[in-house]
Amino acid sequence: MEDPIVEEIRRFREEHAAKFNYDLDAIVADLQRSAAERNWPRVSRSPKRVAPVQPAEPLPLAKAG
Repeated sequence: MEDPIVEEIRRFREEHAAKFNYDLDAIVADLQRSAAERNWPRVSRSPKRVAPVQPAEPLPLAKAG
């Protein structure tokens, strides 16, 4: 099943990467520049606390024999 939105995103990514000759540093720099120009607010959330995991009881050792 093809999703037109996913296909559009993939096409954009491919075109954008090709524009910078697939140079990851150049792609990231362009995305960072673009984000800075837009000046959109950033959302920063603190990480969720995870309850500590209780260790399982050790398995009894099998007797050789």
